[in-house]
Order: sequence, then structure tokens, then C-alpha cells
Amino acid sequence: MSTSRRCPASPNIMVGTTHSKRDDVDQRYRIEDLGPLLRRRRRELRRSLRDLADEIDVSFNTLSRVERGHVPDLRNFRKIVDWLGLPSDAFLVAEEERSVDTPQLIARHLRSDPLLRPEEAERIAAAVEEMYRSLVTERAPVLAVHLRSAKSFTPAAAAAFADVLSEMRTRLEREEQDGA
Repeated sequence: MSTSRRCPASPNIMVGTTHSKRDDVDQRYRIEDLGPLLRRRRRELRRSLRDLADEIDVSFNTLSRVERGHVPDLRNFRKIVDWLGLPSDAFLVAEEERSVDTPQLIARHLRSDPLLRPEEAERIAAAVEEMYRSLVTERAPVLAVHLRSAKSFTPAAAAAFADVLSEMRTRLEREEQDGA
């Protein structure tokens, strides 16, 4: 027999106690939703950040950062979503849904800015989106490589590697022109 209760963070979600959490959640969240969910629920329960920190054994500073849009480490994430009554996999997003373009990233930062009211953040985000879309041209995908520096990566090796990458880029551009 299944027993269920309302999710503390979102009353329209039922969380069961006898089946897997995934079966009981009909809503998916982005990780960016964690801070607003935490803040809303904490305020509904009239708890201070310090009280909540003591209750769930997550530091005051970490909770404050999460409410401002930062992503906690896995251990603290688990404690927070447990307190919210949500399964952690409700925050998993498929790879194709995860890509965030530049205006979305900027909008997320604007929304977490404590100096901006929500309507102000949205106005700035809309302006950024409009400017960005008008200036960006459709480009072919670019191959990006990130290398961590190391003591063993000498200047000569870096120069040789840059030459190889430059040659690869030239060949790829030539192939793209020939194919178009």
C-alpha cells in the first residue's frame, strides 16, 4: 500500500513513502531552481538560515550561497533536497536539455542579484537577449579544447601544439569550404 504526502517545497507534488521517488515526482527541476525552492520553503516555515543550517547540518554560508544561485556540493545537495522532500533525481536533466546559451546564463545571474528586483532583472535579461540575437551570426560549430597547465608542458611543447592545432583548423576550414 502506498502512502504519500505533499512535497514541502511544492504542494502540488505528491511524494510517496513506499515506492521509488522517481515514480512519485511529476515535475522536473533545473538545478537553478534549487535556491528559489529552498528560500520559498524556508520562509514559508519562518526559519532563519541559521536555524535551517543547524537543522540539516549544512553551513549558514552554504545555504546562503545556494539561495543566491550557487550549486552546492553533492553531500550538501542531498541534505537540502531531503529537507525539501524532493528526490535528488528530480534535478537531473537530459544532456540535450542542459545546454545553456549565453543570454540564459546572463539572465540566471541577473535573477540572483540581490540588488535587482525580479522585474528589473527580467527587463535587463530581455534587452541582453535582443542585443545578443541581433549581433550573433550563424556560425559553424567550433572545436574547443581546454588544457590544464602543468610543469611538464614546456613552452616548446606549447608552440608545437599550437602549430598542430593551427594546421588542423586550416584543414577543417578548407574542408568546410569545399563541402559548402
